[in-house]
Amino acid sequence: MQRGRNRECPCCRCGTISRRFFLQSILPAALIYGATLIRPQSALADEHRATALVLSCIDFRFVGLEQSFLSNQHLDHAYDWVALAGASLALTGFPHPAEAEVFWDQLGLSKRLHDIRKVIILDHQDCGAYASIYRQPFSDLTSEQNLHAKYLNQAYEQIRQRYPDLEVELYFVKLTGEVSRVPPHQLT
Repeated sequence: MQRGRNRECPCCRCGTISRRFFLQSILPAALIYGATLIRPQSALADEHRATALVLSCIDFRFVGLEQSFLSNQHLDHAYDWVALAGASLALTGFPHPAEAEVFWDQLGLSKRLHDIRKVIILDHQDCGAYASIYRQPFSDLTSEQNLHAKYLNQAYEQIRQRYPDLEVELYFVKLTGEVSRVPPHQLT
């Protein structure tokens, strides 16, 4: 038998609605319903459009930094996000060919379903995926950035070959939170 409860309240049977029940059950439904009422139908259709597909590494240390950077780029959460170990390194099939397949599948879906116009790739400093292939720590930050630039540029070329209409932006995120744009180079 449960003490102090009666049959009136759906959450705790106390006769009042608890804060937890309100926040978990009623508030989300009310917000969704209310938002639907105040937004015009065209705004709902726009919700299925994204500006970009973002490819980042799975490293949890950088998620907040990357989200902040993307917000500062005025993307307003209008992006699809794929996280694969090593980010650009995953397009080489690291650690398994399935990672590259996942990226290409997600990019195709993002383009078809959300009409993206660009791909943003975010590699980062002190990446464990790179460390499993290349000895770390690097002798200096420049050599580490150059290695990432090599893979970022390979990814750039692969994306542009398959999707010449997509813009591709390449970035390197430092442990300090600084994000540097990596210019694409033509590979020979």
